[in-house]
Amino acid sequence: MSPEITGLRPLPHVERYTAVGPHLAVTPTVSVVVPAMNEAENLPHVFATLPTWVHEVVLVDGHSTDDTVEVARRLRPGLRIVHQTGRGKGDALAAGFAACTGDIIVMIDADGSTDGREIIHFVSALVGGADFAKGSRYVPGGGSDDLTVTRRAGNSVLRTIVNTLYRTRYTDLCYGYNAFWARHLPALDLDCEGFEVETLMNIRAAKAGLRVHEVPSHERNRIHGESNLRAVRDGLRVLRTIVREWRRRRPVPGPLAQPATADQGAI
Repeated sequence: MSPEITGLRPLPHVERYTAVGPHLAVTPTVSVVVPAMNEAENLPHVFATLPTWVHEVVLVDGHSTDDTVEVARRLRPGLRIVHQTGRGKGDALAAGFAACTGDIIVMIDADGSTDGREIIHFVSALVGGADFAKGSRYVPGGGSDDLTVTRRAGNSVLRTIVNTLYRTRYTDLCYGYNAFWARHLPALDLDCEGFEVETLMNIRAAKAGLRVHEVPSHERNRIHGESNLRAVRDGLRVLRTIVREWRRRRPVPGPLAQPATADQGAI
């Protein structure tokens, strides 16, 4: 007599799904936000790495004086363009996030330093149960071709401060490759202008009690042009952001939606 098999959970009914590989498909839609200012030369390299299965790409133009917008439209028909009204990366990301329609939002840089082929790892972390997937250059499998001694030291000091104040275990703090469920936007509630935005997102994710998973990521050198990042100036902005958030101790704005379960979105 054959033993009776019990405890099997029926597969959920799936009305739509997107194949992301030969053995994996996801049901959530994915939006990719790319803040860009005078990145026309880099966009062909950046867009070439984006997976074909992403739901939408939102390019936020930060008052470019070159043909960034024209190049982007030519490279990716159906691209969504947001014209930034304010200044700075934080302001650009807030505008881009607000325009997204996908279930998952991924943020990457337009200078070629972040590889769109890594998006699958961020999405996998989210459908596997994480609320917020943050890229890290310091976990096994990650790395950087661009970190100077000054930036590495500054990141280490700032990361230690955040981990001490918020009881987190982040291995990386100031890195612009992150992804999260769109329903958690109210918890992040971005209200900063500059490069301190990555730190602010990490802090607010921790304060909101989101499940954060670090994803190995390799940062490459900028392909063309010069970075707008200034290590000392922006490091001080990050430090002020850390102190401000610690002093404010503000509550999370609005209730969070139901957290992702371990099998949400993967089939």
